[in-house]
Amino acid sequence: MEYNFGIIAYCGAIGIASLFNEKAALWVKGRKGIWKRMEAAGREKGRLVWFHASSLGEFEQGRPVIEKLKEREPYTKILLTFFSPSGYEIRKNYPGADYIFYLPMDTPANARRFMKIWHPDAAVFVKYEYWYNYLRELHEREVPTYLISAIFRREQPFFKKWGGLYRRMLRFFTRLYVQDEESVKLLASIGITHVQQTGDTRFDRVKQIADAAKRIEKVEAFCNDRRAVVCGSTWPGDEEIIMDYINKQEGDFKWIIVPHEIGEGHIRDILNKCHKPVARYTDENADVTKCQVLVVDTIGVLSSIYRYGSISYIGGGFGKGIHNTLEAAIYGIPVIFGPKYHKFKEAVDLIDCGGAFSIKDKEQFTSLLDSLINSPAIAEAAGQSALKFVNKQLGATDAIIRQLVE
Repeated sequence: MEYNFGIIAYCGAIGIASLFNEKAALWVKGRKGIWKRMEAAGREKGRLVWFHASSLGEFEQGRPVIEKLKEREPYTKILLTFFSPSGYEIRKNYPGADYIFYLPMDTPANARRFMKIWHPDAAVFVKYEYWYNYLRELHEREVPTYLISAIFRREQPFFKKWGGLYRRMLRFFTRLYVQDEESVKLLASIGITHVQQTGDTRFDRVKQIADAAKRIEKVEAFCNDRRAVVCGSTWPGDEEIIMDYINKQEGDFKWIIVPHEIGEGHIRDILNKCHKPVARYTDENADVTKCQVLVVDTIGVLSSIYRYGSISYIGGGFGKGIHNTLEAAIYGIPVIFGPKYHKFKEAVDLIDCGGAFSIKDKEQFTSLLDSLINSPAIAEAAGQSALKFVNKQLGATDAIIRQLVE
């Protein structure tokens, strides 16, 4: 089969890339000796549900389902696999799963060996993971298999004349849980009707995160009850626009910048470009109360920092695409991002409901920020629209879990 030859070729290409690419090297290293590690882990007796996520973002979509299932069935064991190092390396110690591994390459022999070791009682693939041999093996073994938080677009292979293999994979699933009505219609057009529109589990996840948000004393001292703009997951393209505005700004509005990359060179570059009183988050000697800008040079706090904002800016929109807008929207604050957002349904929907704004250059950013800062009522109304939108989307996890419980 051409598919299997393609998998082998892909594996060879990754092996070559691993000689000079760190992520590819982790991909290869993480799979060395994987069968011995799986067999040594020793599947315990009892019910086991297998969750597979491509990377970190997909894991976060699957996480509320994992945790709800564990809450309902503490005795059920969870096997979690990742395709990408950016998921596995960050979540390899996730306490919600009993077993965590990279997914071995999708060959017929690997799929059979995997099933022989784990014998899953159910399987859950997150968003857009389609591995033919694994799905076929699950189907032949009559293992209930689900795809969650899925979204389909007309340009995908499923809807092309040559997409027969992809359409066959969809028929291996017991049920497809999709985000929107358009996905339901597209699937119906190719005869796929075992579909349910439940929405996106990410909404449930950001609600969980917001409910568990930490109080951050340094950020509270910095804000000192004054309004703040939180700029999350920013890249240099975003920071150029943001710093230009900050340096020209009059008034006492606070700014919190949380860059996506926190290497020392990047942090120093941001600090050097800032002409206002600025401090870095990890500087224990800095008096943040006297600063107008705070640069967060650590990870793991952004989702909690959004609670201190009156306005948010989400980075990535001048590069490959924006980061998580929902982590800010859940706090009822307006969301701003760059022009590359159209592949992100929640961003499009946030703009449509008046909770978010897209800018394409410094001039648009300046005009928008001036409006939101000088007219708090406008910012408040946009923020409430964002919060209302998020709250309306909650509940996908509960709809899915009814199918998964034993």
